[in-house]
Amino acid sequence: MPEYNRIHLTPSTVMADLQTAAPAAKGTKPRAKKHAFRLDMTPMVDLAFLLLTFFMLTTTFSKPTVMEVAMPAKGSETSAVPASKALTLLLGKDSRIQYFFGENPGKNTSAVHSTTFAANGLRKLLLQFRQKAGGMVLIKATDEASYQSMVDALDEMNITDTRKYALVDLDQADRNLLATYR
Repeated sequence: MPEYNRIHLTPSTVMADLQTAAPAAKGTKPRAKKHAFRLDMTPMVDLAFLLLTFFMLTTTFSKPTVMEVAMPAKGSETSAVPASKALTLLLGKDSRIQYFFGENPGKNTSAVHSTTFAANGLRKLLLQFRQKAGGMVLIKATDEASYQSMVDALDEMNITDTRKYALVDLDQADRNLLATYR
C-alpha cells in the first residue's frame, strides 16, 4: 500500500503523489526516468528547401522540338523546277488535303484529288511522287486550315525525306479552284 506524507492532502494533490509503478524489489537499481522525445524539424525543413532550390536551378528543362527548315540565301540562284513537275498540296479545314499535279487545272476539278494525313494518305502520296517524278512539293494553306495541319505536312516532308518543298501563299487561282471543287 502506498505511503502518504503526513501533510494534509486534498484529493487533487493525492493523485499527483500516488506511486503508479510497483515498488522496486530490494537489491535492484531504480530505473532512469524517460524523458519525452522532442524532434526539432527546423534544420530538416531548411535542408529540404536548399535541396529543392539546388535541383530546380541545376536541372535542364525539356527543350521544345524544333524542325529546321533550310531557306535559300538572299541573292542565291535556285534551280527552277518546271510547273509540270510540281505537286501542290492545298491544306483545308478538318485536316483535309486537296492536291493536284502540275499546273493549276483551273475549272477542271477532275484533276484535283483529296486525301488526309493518315499513313496511307499523304505519306503514301509523297513516297509515290518522289519515286516517279521527283519534283517539287508546294504547300499552300487555306484560311480554314489549322496550324496543326501545317506542322503535320512539314512532318510528313521530313518522314518521307522530301528535300524539295516550299511553303507558298494561296493565290486567287487556287481559291477559285477550291470554290469550284466543293
